[in-house]
Amino acid sequence: MVIDPLARSTDGESVRIAKDVLCAAVGAKICLPDGPEEFGRALAKRGHRRPVVIGDDRALLRVVGLLHKERELGRAPVSMVPVGAPAAVALSRALGVPTDTVAAARAVLDGDEQPMDLLTDDSDGIVLGGLRIPCGGDTTGSGYPQGPPPGGGADRRSVPAGSPGEGGAAADGDAHRHWWEPAARTARTALSLLATPAGGLGGRRGQPPVQRLRIEADGIVLADLDRPVRRVSVVPAGQTEAARAACAAGDALPSGAEGLAEVIVHWPGSERPVRARARAVTVSGPDFHYRADAVVGGPVRTRTWTVQPGAWWLTLPRR
Repeated sequence: MVIDPLARSTDGESVRIAKDVLCAAVGAKICLPDGPEEFGRALAKRGHRRPVVIGDDRALLRVVGLLHKERELGRAPVSMVPVGAPAAVALSRALGVPTDTVAAARAVLDGDEQPMDLLTDDSDGIVLGGLRIPCGGDTTGSGYPQGPPPGGGADRRSVPAGSPGEGGAAADGDAHRHWWEPAARTARTALSLLATPAGGLGGRRGQPPVQRLRIEADGIVLADLDRPVRRVSVVPAGQTEAARAACAAGDALPSGAEGLAEVIVHWPGSERPVRARARAVTVSGPDFHYRADAVVGGPVRTRTWTVQPGAWWLTLPRR
């Protein structure tokens, strides 16, 4: 049982409830890592134990990313007890994990292990729920502001709100920080928010940003550089709203959707978007950022995402 430090500091009561429910039913080894290195060591020493994460989406992404890096993802089913603000556990909820602490803990004990698709990119990064371009504003902060991104991708970067420092300051401890650093960080954050256009990254204030990108789905060109796009989303077919509704109703995915991603290209104005399903999606163009789950990546000039069917297992409530 790995308990994320942000969960311990922001909602200790939910953490306590989850621990009580789980420890009353099974013998569990509790790990309280204070940083990404300790997090990785705790996961590496799990032996044959099933990893159980108590924390927000970023904690889940870190565990899945480390297992992917170790090439253990398909052999170690993951269980999750979401703890955090609604926006910080949106991915867990979309994957089917209960956001109620007691219900999630009971699902860990009594649920079924379900195979889940994910996307891998050409930098060995992973995407569980979906990605979008442009990335928009920043996400909810993480307990681990530094360290490698999920899956080890080299250029995926995030700057969590309220992080304990920059440039590895979190690893140095409180003793090496100056008293003025919190105020300086607050000022920098305020200035960055004032400098960000209302529509997100890029674009004029009050107008949705557009980018010129070439988008290919299994080699078929959906958009090219001669025409701007407003938004691009790529989601594993099993994680789309239609798929989740079908799963909730006990129905199967539509025929031919297994192992594919749904790609949607939105144009400026009111023109209908282009939709496609593909196993591999390549986006290229001038330097662009993207949001993969809760992490902002880039800038890059080209990136390819490939669907990995049933690449990992997640414990979910029994249907």
